[in-house]
Amino acid sequence: MTHMNESTKIEHALEALIENGMDGLADAVSALINEAMKIERSRVLGAEPWQRSPRRKGYANGYKPRSLRSRVGALDLKIPQVRGEVSFYPSSLERGLRSERAMKLAIAEMYVKGVSTRKVTKVMESLCGLSVTTTEVSRCAKILDEQLEQWRNRPLDHCPYLVLDARYEDVRVDGAVRSCAVLIAAGVRADGKRTLLGVSCSLSEAEVHWRAFLSSLKKRGLHGVDLITSDDHEGLKAAIRATFSGVSWNRCHFHLQRNATAYVPKKEMRKTVSREIDRILTAPDDKEARRLLDQTVEKYRRSASHLSSWMEKALPDGFTVFKLPIGHRRRMRTSNMLERVNREVKRRTRVATLFPNETSLLRLVSAVLMEISEEWETGKIYLNLKEKMTHD
Repeated sequence: MTHMNESTKIEHALEALIENGMDGLADAVSALINEAMKIERSRVLGAEPWQRSPRRKGYANGYKPRSLRSRVGALDLKIPQVRGEVSFYPSSLERGLRSERAMKLAIAEMYVKGVSTRKVTKVMESLCGLSVTTTEVSRCAKILDEQLEQWRNRPLDHCPYLVLDARYEDVRVDGAVRSCAVLIAAGVRADGKRTLLGVSCSLSEAEVHWRAFLSSLKKRGLHGVDLITSDDHEGLKAAIRATFSGVSWNRCHFHLQRNATAYVPKKEMRKTVSREIDRILTAPDDKEARRLLDQTVEKYRRSASHLSSWMEKALPDGFTVFKLPIGHRRRMRTSNMLERVNREVKRRTRVATLFPNETSLLRLVSAVLMEISEEWETGKIYLNLKEKMTHD
């Protein structure tokens, strides 16, 4: 009977799509999520509705209607309720709402602290449909912070590849707006899947912050790192030497290309220089890369001396990747693994525009990263590490 009901729900969802096309997508998604939540509730309770079972842990207790905004439109959801000793909240909603909840809390804290009251009130009503009180903010923050704290401190394992990046957000400190560094670490695990290892937000100086962040990753069990890819962030190289002594570092090729433009004396030279740098960085091996580099450095020694000197000094920092198997170089030669992550973080943080403190910023960024990391860890393999073992 249950299978037939599930099938009927799926048929209704498909019919909504057939009859209304993309206009029916919200109805279809609503129907599927509602059915998935019912199935999950039955599994948690250990029995179907009205079923007698010695494994039963509690009882169904109706549904709570909820309208949820999504990328496909408003979703009309019926959240299953339970009674008894067991607690239940659908995981299908929990994952997707985590970062939304954090964003609302970040804005709510500003509301409570009186930051741009008129603007914040308008945003809060748009996002939440209601105003908030300090009690509501504190209660919600406590629940969310416990989840995020547990994720940020979870044990780590073997990660052959590590990618690091930093971004900056505005935080109000003692009545002044200051730039807060957000450090993010991603890795490729031994099973070839990507994971977001951690995040740190601090106003402290660069090297101290990087060193503390990298040390925290090691304390949580991160080991077996063979290569670290990042941009040439201030203080990062010194922090890597202090915490990951002996681990190879590769400077992100994308950032090398972008940094080069500052040394090109004429705008019309930029495309040519970019192509030449690309040839060097995508050479078949280290030997050929150095030959092309020497050739290009000599070419520009007189016509663009600053560019020539910069290339000679900076580009070899991107040659470490030549030690990797050919199949791994394309993905590990840049920090692009974190490009989509940073876009998603920016999409959320720009709604808040200004954070009242570092804790609020850390909460929102952690929620976004936790959500993305779960997708990565349950998704496809990013790199075949058997190829690396054969290469070594």
